[in-house]
Amino acid sequence: MKNKINNMRAFHKIIALAFIAAITFSCVGDDDFTVPTFNDSTPVEIDGVVVGLNTIASQVDQSNDGTVTFEQVLNNNGELVDAYVTGYVISDDQGGNWFKELIIQDKAEDPTTGVAISIDVNPLFTRYEFGRKIYLKLTGLTAGISNGVVTIGIAGIGGDIERIAASLESEFLKRDNVVATIVPLELSFDEFVEDQTELLWIRVSDVQFIIEDIERCFACEAGDSFDGERTIKSCIDESTANLFTSTFSDFKALNIPDGKGTIDALITRSFNDSEFVLYVNTPENFDMPGTDRCDPIPFILGTPIDCADVSAPGLNTILSENFETQSTGAAAMPAGWSNIQESGSETWEVYTSGGSNPSLGKSARVGSFNSGDSSTISWLVTPSIDFDAQTGEVFSFETSNSFADASDMLVLFSSDWDGTDANINLATWQEIEDAVVVSNNELFTNWVFSSNVSLDCVTGTGRIAFRYKGSGDSAFDGTYELDNISLTSN
Repeated sequence: MKNKINNMRAFHKIIALAFIAAITFSCVGDDDFTVPTFNDSTPVEIDGVVVGLNTIASQVDQSNDGTVTFEQVLNNNGELVDAYVTGYVISDDQGGNWFKELIIQDKAEDPTTGVAISIDVNPLFTRYEFGRKIYLKLTGLTAGISNGVVTIGIAGIGGDIERIAASLESEFLKRDNVVATIVPLELSFDEFVEDQTELLWIRVSDVQFIIEDIERCFACEAGDSFDGERTIKSCIDESTANLFTSTFSDFKALNIPDGKGTIDALITRSFNDSEFVLYVNTPENFDMPGTDRCDPIPFILGTPIDCADVSAPGLNTILSENFETQSTGAAAMPAGWSNIQESGSETWEVYTSGGSNPSLGKSARVGSFNSGDSSTISWLVTPSIDFDAQTGEVFSFETSNSFADASDMLVLFSSDWDGTDANINLATWQEIEDAVVVSNNELFTNWVFSSNVSLDCVTGTGRIAFRYKGSGDSAFDGTYELDNISLTSN
């Protein structure tokens, strides 16, 4: 069917659509319309014959020029009557992501066919809301391929499908009293099939936006023209598909969700018919909570911090923590600190050693040993510190381990983390280069001093973090202990 599309004609139609959209949106100041009240107690009466929605595509495919203009048909009495199709609305232009177009599918659940109806009316959701059953009179209308999908409208010059005039809306569109619950058709990206899954309301599960896109908005970047294009990746097989969002949509400036989960969307084709794309009606169509991703967002390491050597701490204490006031076995949460589990089930917790380890008292401890987690990343972060409020800052701490194996602990500084768990990997972190962390070769009974680390060259406000990384791999599941954290100044 698709080989009947005239690409040049489609291109001109895109330009025309954009021009009309620009004029219309420049005149409309507010699309917060009130849905009017209708008398929905009586089903619509159809004076004609209802034909299957799935017959539209087959008739277009069988036509000589890729279009079909509908005429009256014979009923059971041999009389000529109007032909109708019926379907359920799955587009919603309230959020501005659709413009003068209704998308309907044949069934509320397990749909098999969808078509687009091009009509010169805006808005449409006030009468044809999501799930509304409608009837469309076909007699006098034309169907063809527009932007890669089956579209019904008025026959235009050269086989184009033009919009049904607003004055003819009541003649062709009949609003039934049924508003159905639309059940998304669950599909994976590899189940998108040309001519079979287009213009259906679907759900894709266990997906996430690629890392490169999660710092972006839906459709407000400098390079976004007509639509913003963002890539979704499957966590099952790493296949991808693109989400398109209109630059006229109300939610174009919202940030892309950074978690994984499900997306309910309408599947269609790109303007040049080169790929399947997804459109949502509203941000509520995303259920992608938290930072649960199948590929954790990599934190960014900036230039290491390497200030001048220093031999002793300063006289004034800015920060001091030995965890003695914390409860053994509880998550280490001194006032103002952040204890974050980026992945896995293990967190920094308060620990009191027994046996032969000459503990310094209570300490903070983290490890992936026996966790069963494939990945463990845990952060312990100090309160925010103003490094411009004093001079000569000196930082120190002590570490021990219970067989670190191949796990590691980094000591980091960031001046741009906003303090929220979800954004910890979106900040730039600098390794504090001169800080000594216990090695795997050190006897587990020993505590190692970090040395007195100068932070006098650090400016602005920021936080110091201890980042642990391990896994369920027996060669990578070590444990670290941390104590006597100190920051002083002149």
